[in-house]
Amino acid sequence: MVSDLLFSLREVEVKFGKKIIFQNLDVNLHKGDMIALVGKNGVGKTTLMKIISGEQDVDNGKVWNLPDIKVSYLNQKFSNLKNLTILDTFKDLVNESNKHFIDIYCNRLNINKYANLKSLSGGQIRKVYLIRSLLKDSDILLLDEPTNHLDLDCIEWLENHLKSLNKTIICISHDRTFLSNFTNKIFWLDRGNLRVGPKGFKNFDKWSEELLDQEYRELKNRKQFVNLELEWANKGVKARVKRNEKRLKRAKELKIQLEKDEASYRSAIKLLKPKISKKSIDESRFIAEYNDVSVKYTDESNFVFEKLSLKISRNDRIGLLGNNGTGKSTFLKTLINEIPISEGKLKLKKNLEFSYFDQMRNDLNGRKSMKDILIPSGGDYLKVQGANRHVCSYLKDFNFDPKNVNHTIQTLSGGEQNRLLLAKILANPKTGLMLDEPTNDLDLETLDMLTEMLSKYRGTLLIVSHDRDFLDQTVNKILYFDLNGKVTLFLGGYSDFIKSQNNLSKENKFKKKKNIKKKQNISTKLSYKHKYELEKLPKEISDIQEKLNQITKELKQSNLYIDNYDRYVEITKKMEDLNKLLSLKEDKWLEVLELEEEINKKN
Repeated sequence: MVSDLLFSLREVEVKFGKKIIFQNLDVNLHKGDMIALVGKNGVGKTTLMKIISGEQDVDNGKVWNLPDIKVSYLNQKFSNLKNLTILDTFKDLVNESNKHFIDIYCNRLNINKYANLKSLSGGQIRKVYLIRSLLKDSDILLLDEPTNHLDLDCIEWLENHLKSLNKTIICISHDRTFLSNFTNKIFWLDRGNLRVGPKGFKNFDKWSEELLDQEYRELKNRKQFVNLELEWANKGVKARVKRNEKRLKRAKELKIQLEKDEASYRSAIKLLKPKISKKSIDESRFIAEYNDVSVKYTDESNFVFEKLSLKISRNDRIGLLGNNGTGKSTFLKTLINEIPISEGKLKLKKNLEFSYFDQMRNDLNGRKSMKDILIPSGGDYLKVQGANRHVCSYLKDFNFDPKNVNHTIQTLSGGEQNRLLLAKILANPKTGLMLDEPTNDLDLETLDMLTEMLSKYRGTLLIVSHDRDFLDQTVNKILYFDLNGKVTLFLGGYSDFIKSQNNLSKENKFKKKKNIKKKQNISTKLSYKHKYELEKLPKEISDIQEKLNQITKELKQSNLYIDNYDRYVEITKKMEDLNKLLSLKEDKWLEVLELEEEINKKN
């Protein structure tokens, strides 16, 4: 509906120097839109976000928004951090209606609200900014790669929470599963145009393929028409009839435009297909053996992980899962001798070499050019799978314009920097590949390339990632790091790991229940206490349920949250306590009933 329109762009043009980012761009944002913003790295996704947030001006065109519209923006750039606690950074955003969310968000994202900002890791700092974007009173929420550095529990919570918000949301993300689970519309930036999909990201592959097929048919029909025009005009031009000359000129113009559009189409459907060796040069069976290995950073600190016993075989494909800070990156660094072990024994294969993708992009420091990154020793050629390749030719494999080979890495977007680092690492993967959050900031095309390449790779592969779809397609083992320093190996991909976790949870509940029964001293009759509980518990359970029903009715009052916030907080807390009490009473009642049944059988 037109009345739901919040923001609009009309015939907008944006340039960076001579480069045209947008031309004749039209955008409409409506209330309730949950939009997946997709497109190749460098097409202007972040620029569009900045225009909507008011951080970026347009060169031409009209920008309209509803009066007093409020926008919250989680971007990729963070300001300098002051010597404050996390809680202090929220003071400018806190009010009576949202203050209770601080505890909820900090708890769900596993950060301590009293921690000092200076002590936080990059991933934790990103969580602070994510919370700020969620706390801010806004009509439009802009999220640029919100799942970067989040573990799987946090990602699953976030996608459910976003669905519950009464906001228009635009999200850039490499995580296909995340986008599929909450979006209801697609904005696809393709060759300077914005294509709008009426369904969520779940439908993107089918929808985009249909659009490209339609474009192919239109180009084919245009080509037939242009060829006929050229043929006719060339025949008639010999008579030097002025009308025929004009027709020939027009036909040539159509041919030039057709060739440009065909080249544009080929660029759009071109897949990134860098070749990688399918055979591992390593013939040994094991490349690493961990025997009761423990690691901690100082004598006074706790173990990051402990008592790890594990053998990594040649051609193993292992995904590393666990909450932030549980030791995944530390484990990788023990393999390449960057972090020493504290206890136990670690046996590494002689001359073990891994190509290491560092999520912090440490290899991209300084003001080097793209050419300097790929060929630090100088020259125009680099070794790719043992053969010499010209740097410009190799960059084209990763969809970089060879004309930009001497541009500094500061001119690249975050996704383009990751793509360049992948190009460097994949040129020579050595004994194996070690990838720490490789999917962060990648566009979907590059992510598809990486997924396909790794699925064909036959060397040893270790991946730290929280991208569920990516892990399912690339690994066959999961190494799970829990919060207690324990590391467990599971066979299969991410989906198999989740199934095993669910089965384990059911098994633990059964064992717990069985142990409780064993501990009970079963006599020939119920004790007075048990008789009393059997008689009174149903009434107590019924009373609790009645109180919960009354609270539920009161909560259904549409204006309670606004008109009487203190009462709202009071009864929601009471409801939480009653639900816990109800669960305890029901468990106790079932326990006594089972005991009575056992006694009856015995008698």
